[in-house]
Amino acid sequence: MANDAAILDEFKSVKAEGVAVDASKKVRVGIIGTGWIADAHRRAYLKQPDVEIVAGADLIPGKAEAFFKKYEKDGLDCSKIKTHYADHKEMLEDKSLALDCVSVCTYNRTHAVCTIDALNAGVHVLLEKPMCVTIEEAVEICRAEKASGKVLSIGFQPRFDENMQMIGKICRSGVLGQIYYIQTGGGRRQGIPFPYGTTFIEDQTAGLGALGDIGCYSLDCVLNAIGYPKPLTVSGYKSAFFGQNPEYAGYVNSGHTDYAAKFSVDDFAAAFVRLEGGIVLDFRIAWAMHLDSPGETIIMGTKGSLRVPATECWNGTFDKPMKLYQNVGGQDVCTEIPLVRSSGSLFDKKIRTFLDASKLGLPAPVPSSQIIYNQAILDGIARSAMAGKEVEIEIPEI
Repeated sequence: MANDAAILDEFKSVKAEGVAVDASKKVRVGIIGTGWIADAHRRAYLKQPDVEIVAGADLIPGKAEAFFKKYEKDGLDCSKIKTHYADHKEMLEDKSLALDCVSVCTYNRTHAVCTIDALNAGVHVLLEKPMCVTIEEAVEICRAEKASGKVLSIGFQPRFDENMQMIGKICRSGVLGQIYYIQTGGGRRQGIPFPYGTTFIEDQTAGLGALGDIGCYSLDCVLNAIGYPKPLTVSGYKSAFFGQNPEYAGYVNSGHTDYAAKFSVDDFAAAFVRLEGGIVLDFRIAWAMHLDSPGETIIMGTKGSLRVPATECWNGTFDKPMKLYQNVGGQDVCTEIPLVRSSGSLFDKKIRTFLDASKLGLPAPVPSSQIIYNQAILDGIARSAMAGKEVEIEIPEI
């Protein structure tokens, strides 16, 4: 239809020119926490021509050294990487490192302390998601960032996917009119991340389960698209019917039935959130359920609505076209938004944009001023679920 072509013309992607990389001066990087996600950071940093990984720290003795030695076959010179530190503080206090940046790749409960200590030490920080566990921790992180003057970026690589960016372009174009209702969420039929040990599933390390692990991505997908309005109230729910069941198929198939007794976070969460501007957010997320998906993402407006295909965890892109619904000239119209086939790794883009911001004094690619609202919702859902009633969301001044 001619109308389809006209609508699609409004959202044609314009490729932005990348920042030229000056490799004459190396950015000296340290990695705090050398577990599973740290390897993705290691690989992405080593692709950058202006980066030198100089240190790693982990609470478990010998773990950081073993982490880097494992990759000597990839050409990594471990003799140049210091790993003898008892903890992150000792690494940050080693002035001989002359650190420029660190990646915080620890479990959720230590995100705040590691990030605050790094900022206080005058180091730029790339903090893996979720930002932390509580809103109080998020506030302290933001205050440390403000006092330090350093770059703090949060690890939401889906921000750099062109299909995810298209959601925001459509919302900002005005074609939907006034947005008043959003439904979002996702999850896996079987996807509790116990193969990586128990740090994801125990409260003492994770603090949040599916809610923090993949729920934060789902929230960021829609909140970023509409400009991150302030959350006002939330009525939340959490459960752990699968995680605490030793007969859960995922456990049985892998022989980890003993993990059920250790499971102390959520494997499902849902919420009804009121946002500034009269917007209602209907949210649900799952690590395990008897469904392939808890539903697609829907953004409803007074002039049109957008349907975004479901995905299990929102940590990358989606694989089917979005659909834009409108009434044009008295006729109901549905326009399919073609998928964009992005080139390059989203994780690499996350790393590169953080490095550019750190080197050139640019704004943080994923700023804490936005993600504190994401964290406030996660915290509000957890508090509401515990209280069994709706709660107000209050965010102190930074």
